[in-house]
Amino acid sequence: MSTPTGDNDSLYELQIEVEAEITLAESSHPEEAADLPITDWLFDPTDVEREEIGLRGLLDAVEVLEGDSRPDEPRAGNA
Repeated sequence: MSTPTGDNDSLYELQIEVEAEITLAESSHPEEAADLPITDWLFDPTDVEREEIGLRGLLDAVEVLEGDSRPDEPRAGNA
């Protein structure tokens, strides 16, 4: 994870929030809930998996934006 510098503060904060949400989604163990009767579910396991996929996509986007805002560092593929 990168450290915040000037304009990247909001991206850094977003990255921290998204990583925390991913950790929460991973800790919910949706695969275990799927084994319970539907009436015992606190959440739909499929929704948790979809949310985690979306969060990982958002995290990737934040990392790309952080990379674009650091012109002094070479970007992947631009060697």
